[in-house]
This record gives sequence, C-alpha cells and structure tokens, in this order.
Amino acid sequence: MDEEEAPLRIGILGASRISPTSIVEPARLTGARLVAVAARDRDRAQAFAGQHGVERVLGSYEDLVNDPEIEAVYNPLANSLHAPWNLAAIAAGKHVLSEKPFAANATEARNVRPAGERAGVKVVDGFHYLYHPVTKRLHELVASGELGELRRVETMVMIPPPPPEDPRWSLPLAGGALMDLGCYSLHAIRAMAPLAGGNPTLINARGAERSGLPGVDEWVDADLVYPSGVTATAQCNMNGTRAEMTYRVIGSKGQATVANFILPHTDDSLKVKTNRGQRIEHLGTRSSYTYQLDAFAALIRHGIPMPTDSADSVRTMELIDECYKAIGLEPRDSSTQTESLTNSTRTHSRAAPTASLTSQTGNAE
Repeated sequence: MDEEEAPLRIGILGASRISPTSIVEPARLTGARLVAVAARDRDRAQAFAGQHGVERVLGSYEDLVNDPEIEAVYNPLANSLHAPWNLAAIAAGKHVLSEKPFAANATEARNVRPAGERAGVKVVDGFHYLYHPVTKRLHELVASGELGELRRVETMVMIPPPPPEDPRWSLPLAGGALMDLGCYSLHAIRAMAPLAGGNPTLINARGAERSGLPGVDEWVDADLVYPSGVTATAQCNMNGTRAEMTYRVIGSKGQATVANFILPHTDDSLKVKTNRGQRIEHLGTRSSYTYQLDAFAALIRHGIPMPTDSADSVRTMELIDECYKAIGLEPRDSSTQTESLTNSTRTHSRAAPTASLTSQTGNAE
C-alpha cells in the first residue's frame, strides 16, 4: 500500500479516561491503527489494550515514543507531562497530537515549537472543537454578514467541581480552571481573530483560588479586545452548579449561540436570532475528535495545514500566562513534578500522584 494511503500508526501515552472518546473511537471511524499503548501501570495498559483493540502494550513511555512502528504519538497525560513527553516524541522523530494545552506555560510551549520544526515533524494541539461543523458554521455566519458588524464574542466553559483528588486541582500537575477549561474559552476567542481584525489583547481578568489550594484557580473571567474594537469575554468555572459550554457572537443585526461548542456531539445546535426571525441549525453529531483525527491524518499524509499547530499553541499559552498574572497567580511551573512523574513511569510506580479521573474536557492517566 502507498504510504500516502496507509492507515496512520498511532501510539498512546497512558491509559486515560479521555482516550476512548478522543482517540480510540476516532481511530476506529477513520481507519487509523492503534499500534501500542504504555502506562505507569502495565496491568492497566493491558486492560486498556484488550478493551479498545490496541495492538500491543509497551513497558514504558520511553519504549512507546521510540517504537519504530509508531509514526504519531497521542499525549493525553496530565498537563505537567505534555511538554516533556511531546519533546521526547519529537526527539524520536514522531508526529505529536497533544491534549490541550500542549505545555504548562508559554516558556515550555516556546521550547516545543522549534524542536518540532527542527525535527521536521508535525505537532498539533488538541483543540478539537475547531474542526466540527458547529464552529465552522458559527464563523461562516460572522463572515457572511448575516449578523451585521461584529460587536462582541463571549465564551463560557463551566462544570460542577471534580473530586478533591482529581489532578485538575493539582498545582504540581499544572491544574486549575484556566488550564482545563479556560484554555478552550480563550482559544475560541482567539479563533475569531481573522474576523475581528487580528489577535485579541487582554484588558483585565478576575479570578479566585480554590479554598485550601493556594495557587489553584477555581474560576477566571477574562476581558479582551480585538484590534477592530470588538470586545470579548472568556469565562471558566470549575466549581459550577451545572455544565455549560457556550460560544456566542453578537453583531449589529443579530446574534448566534452554540449550545455546546466543546462537546457538539451531545448537542449540535446553533441558535441564530436576527431582525428577520429566529432559527436553530443542527450541524451533525459526529464527534469533533473524529474530525480532528481526519485533519491530523491529512496533515501527515498530504501536508494539509491545521490551524492548531505549535505556533498557535505558543500564542494560547502566552495568553493563559497573562491571565494568571492578571489575577495575581503564577503561571504553572511543572518542572519539579515533571521529573518525579517521569521517574515513576520508568519504574511503573503506582505512587505517582496522578489520578485516573477525568471528564471529557480533562486529561490525565
């Protein structure tokens, strides 16, 4: 079989709960091969492989990134392990599809980007929502002029609080509401930049720490402005009363709201309201992760660019860091914990402090 037509050969780092949704089912639907998985606990990796049809189990993360049969690595580990293992995969000559955000801070992101460029491999940040017809249609509505002149963009990502032991509450694991949820809110604001005169600038931000967890943000609201003068607000809350993942644009002639831009397969509706009336469009319940894997395969096989490349990731992480500083918290620093967790993967220790808990917007083994 010609290499351009051959199934993409993927290795999975960790046996995280997000992986069945984010990579296993998309691989099945797109014809990609799940060549191998490695986890801190080999028994867990064996169970994952058996349940999800992964071909082989490898003994460590190092073994996986260096396996010659694997051409692309999927990294859904805790935030603090994104940049280190993305760099390890790059050094082994592998393409990378990393869960978002693909680094703990902007400095790490700036290290990953040139490493990928020097190695000649593709590095993609997992903002899968951007590839779904729901988001594409929202952008089309703005570009078409049906909503009039763009005036405002609003995003809100809120979930009920995860359990106390969840890695998303861990500062050493680069957790916090902004990292887990707010990265989507901010990225969606940034994604509107081509239609709003350029990249947005942070005006100010507000937020609060989680009680008993110094340095860990529970919620953050960020106010931004585009060069055109269009304003935006990106909100995230990891202690909400309900789940909400809305994306709203307001123009001079109307507005449009996506009900759930992060998980559109659960609600694919887009509500449009103008002076000519209201309507609800349904854009399809195929998973955004499947669209993303289609695009990733097209990038590797045919060189078709993806907008969520490493340059985009650097800009996202810079904005996240700016928000942390604006609310009086330090950007995430994963260096100490990363070394601890990296060592634990070599011995398959079960004592590493990551937990096997995640939502469909989270990522941890």
